[in-house]
Amino acid sequence: MSDKVIRHAVRQHQPRSLNQLRQLMPIGSDCGKCIRQARLIMEEEQAMLSPISDVA
Repeated sequence: MSDKVIRHAVRQHQPRSLNQLRQLMPIGSDCGKCIRQARLIMEEEQAMLSPISDVA
């Protein structure tokens, strides 16, 4: 799972939690090592989306 795919999913679906993101895509379904990185990517994207949402 690439960071671009995760970023796109966060922008498009705006999940509020890692569990919601995991419902959209199979993150951490094998060994689970990528869950921490996915959480960081999701938090970065959410931080970038918040100012845009406040304007609208």
